[in-house]
Amino acid sequence: DFALFTELAEPALETFMIACLGTLLGVLLCIPAAWFGASNITPFKPITYPLARLMMTISRSIHEIVWALFFVAAVGLGALPGIFAIAVRSVGFIAKMSAEAIEDIDPGPVEAIRSVGGNNLQVLIYAILPQILPQVLGVIIFEWEINIRRSAILGLVGAGGLGLVFFRQMNTFNYHGVMTVILAILGIIVLGEMFSHWVRRLVI
Repeated sequence: DFALFTELAEPALETFMIACLGTLLGVLLCIPAAWFGASNITPFKPITYPLARLMMTISRSIHEIVWALFFVAAVGLGALPGIFAIAVRSVGFIAKMSAEAIEDIDPGPVEAIRSVGGNNLQVLIYAILPQILPQVLGVIIFEWEINIRRSAILGLVGAGGLGLVFFRQMNTFNYHGVMTVILAILGIIVLGEMFSHWVRRLVI
């Protein structure tokens, strides 16, 4: 149903923005999770380490549709529950990979900065971040690609975007419209793949 394409621009943009904002919020949530979840830098290992690992496990174990249903019930229909669902779902993967990257760093630069009186913040900025930044950026970009796919289907539970249009077309048995929405989702995913490939070559 090519006539439907003109009505898909706004939902397609909403789907793309849900993925972007959800990933960004997820990255912000990952900062304390990765810090607490890395055994070599966690501030109080008996408590903060298992707490952060539990948080990562819960995030990965619960499907994004379930998270979206929870947030739809909490804040109502629209893009906001989709953003929250994407963010919480992203924490498990990004934080886990970041924490493991921190655990695998070369301890030499850390010891060198500490030996000349560097504080924890200086150690983090000058010894840890330069070693993990390429890997962490790669993980974030990869998760963003996945989140474009996730955000495209979250509308099925009322979280906005193309998924909501898809749900409406299915309910009215307009299978020509369903195919049109599927093509639009495919187009967004392809554009996301191209953009992430360009960013990866530029940054990493």
